[in-house]
Amino acid sequence: MAPAYAQEDDSADEARFEAVVVEGRRVSQTDLAIGQDEASNTVAVTRKELLSAPSGISGLKMLESLPGFNVQTDGALGLYEFGNSVTVRAFNLQQIGFVLDGVPMGRSDAFGGSPIFRYVDNENLGSVVASPGAGDVSLPSYASLGPIVSYNTIAPSDEAGGMLSYTLGDDDLQRTFVKLETGDINGFSAYLSRSKTDSDLWRGPGTIDREHIEGKMRYEFDADTFVTASYVSNDFFDYDSPSNSRAGFEAVGTDYGYSETLPEGCISPVSVDFNNDGVINDADYVPLQTGSCTGYYQDRVNIRQDSLYALNFESDLVEGLSTKATLYYEDKDGFGVSPDGYDNTLSRYQDQVEVGLDVTHPRGVQYGLSGVGGTRKGAVLGFEWELANHTIEAGGWYEEDEYHRTQKRLNNADGSADGAVLFDEVAYYRRDYVSVRDTMQYYLKDTISLMEDRLKVEVGAKLLDIDYSLDGYRDYADYAIRVGGAGGGDTLPGYGPQSVSATYTSDLLPNVGAVYDLSDTDQVFASFSMNYALPRGADDIFSTATSFVAPAPDAEESTNYEIGLRTNRATFNGAVAAFYTSFDNRLVTGNVINPATLQPESFSVNAGSTTAYGVEVSGVWQPEMFDRKLYGDVNLTYNNATNDDTFLDNPSGSLLADSPEWIFSGGITWEPTEWFVGNVSTKYTGDRYADFREAVDSPGNKMEGYFLWSAYADIGGPNNFGLPENVSLRLNVDNIFDEDTLAFTFTTTGGGDAFFRPLNPRTVQATLTVAF
Repeated sequence: MAPAYAQEDDSADEARFEAVVVEGRRVSQTDLAIGQDEASNTVAVTRKELLSAPSGISGLKMLESLPGFNVQTDGALGLYEFGNSVTVRAFNLQQIGFVLDGVPMGRSDAFGGSPIFRYVDNENLGSVVASPGAGDVSLPSYASLGPIVSYNTIAPSDEAGGMLSYTLGDDDLQRTFVKLETGDINGFSAYLSRSKTDSDLWRGPGTIDREHIEGKMRYEFDADTFVTASYVSNDFFDYDSPSNSRAGFEAVGTDYGYSETLPEGCISPVSVDFNNDGVINDADYVPLQTGSCTGYYQDRVNIRQDSLYALNFESDLVEGLSTKATLYYEDKDGFGVSPDGYDNTLSRYQDQVEVGLDVTHPRGVQYGLSGVGGTRKGAVLGFEWELANHTIEAGGWYEEDEYHRTQKRLNNADGSADGAVLFDEVAYYRRDYVSVRDTMQYYLKDTISLMEDRLKVEVGAKLLDIDYSLDGYRDYADYAIRVGGAGGGDTLPGYGPQSVSATYTSDLLPNVGAVYDLSDTDQVFASFSMNYALPRGADDIFSTATSFVAPAPDAEESTNYEIGLRTNRATFNGAVAAFYTSFDNRLVTGNVINPATLQPESFSVNAGSTTAYGVEVSGVWQPEMFDRKLYGDVNLTYNNATNDDTFLDNPSGSLLADSPEWIFSGGITWEPTEWFVGNVSTKYTGDRYADFREAVDSPGNKMEGYFLWSAYADIGGPNNFGLPENVSLRLNVDNIFDEDTLAFTFTTTGGGDAFFRPLNPRTVQATLTVAF
């Protein structure tokens, strides 16, 4: 099915898709891939590349093939939500803006956020377009400090039909994808797709279960006016797997997981006078003292149910004046579970029972329930006016994001981790709050064509206004205040439910750029932009329970400069860009180890300012000597990102955590016939650190560089041996040489050991696809 773009971000580019210079079954729209005519470095993964990826892969992993992006995920598919990290230049995942068909995706937090990988299936994507340093002023986001990534789905096909695919792979992977198309019916067209992914975790017991539905309807009034309605539903369930320090993994191996069975011999009864009558007898029950028996996998799950509804409208109002509008509504629901040990729960219970809260004595291992839910609703409106040699764009965005967070510990029957959950027995409360973000963004931009359209100058600016509020119980101290130590001494009543708020209003944020055509094939470009964002981890910061109104953290701000060259030739296309980024009020995430779960929990620290500079190179070469049947691609990044200021005990001048200086990716694709495509590729992630002091105090925090090799073979299409041309078979292999390393890190701002997650071993899958 040929890609047809009908979304807000790419419609202006359609006229430029006529020239496909470097050709191949896995190369498409080369001008889109290198950002032709863009004033900033803009790179893309195009549809044919997306369809070569392993079936069911996370949409976030597709950024791996783009220059500048350091992407680390857990497992070959990257579906584990607490094992994803992305860094680019001076920024990380929470400072990147994501947009899906004109809909801003909000923050990328696993708790209460809208991470992009919940809302896309590769089979329905037309392109993934990324600006690593300076996204267009019209793109809506309160999280972006420059980087913007747009995910663009294909329009419904003009032809009725559909496709079926079935995937089998390692770790008992089974995935089905079904899509039905109505075709064009007097201007109306639609599709509906469903994918179902089931797999075991690659280490330890537990499974992944994902059901994903996407639908789109489109009605064309005429060639320039259409409306689309889209729907995405994502129902996700998986089990956790543990992280560990480097020394911890060296002791137990990188295939270490939680326990498949509840160990015997670690549970002993504890006598307690539960009814407080002064006598322990049959009227009292006997709780279980669990010690360290919190490693049972059934007590560590994540469940998310998310839906997104969107309505897009585009029309030419009069000659030279057009408009685009997007309305959207997102509903988010879910919860996570982790166990809590008896001793930790007992101390919290004693605090809260002493101040009169309705809590029940812990029985043993407690069921740690964290609820997440909420809604997002918003509207994006833009106008474009062509006047002489000017293209003037103006518009705005409004969104209300409401998030409800709860956290409490419940008893299990018999105090056992595999006992039934006793929802009427709360051992202690921790959080119950609602946070709201009301966001307004306005933009104005003029693109001026000069020198017979060889030079285009962009002058734009935007304003961002965010009202943040949080109401409810923020943390422990809002329920009970410790005075004499954990679970003992005098305890005071908590502060009670609180209301905190902050307003973030930017100055005028300029975005200036230029593109100059040196020839029919070569361009130079340059850009300057200033950006402003809500502090990352705002909920974690504002939910700190204090006796006073803590000052709100400053908004994060950045300034980005770029200059570069791109070319689009008969056998070669590519781009090179140099960048410099200055980043103020940087909030970094540190981690402390929860003594109950023995897993890291995050907190935010203001690290002052950061400076990053470097070069990004990308290109595809298809030499004539191989009859255009062999071509190679390469991406190379040098990125030096350092702290300018000292914070906590971290010195200035150190490289940012989880930020490699060198990243390389490249591959070779071979197309000897119309029915076969083969590819071998590699990605090198250079040395980096899991802390902000370059592993001076903890040598285990240095992460060694590694190569990750992958390959695929795709058989299908016109052939002379009788195979139906609408049937194809694809084989994907990830981590061919079984590289064993600690690839993902929870960065630490302290001097201790960081926690890691290992790279998955060699993984193979096969996908059979039938189009009709």
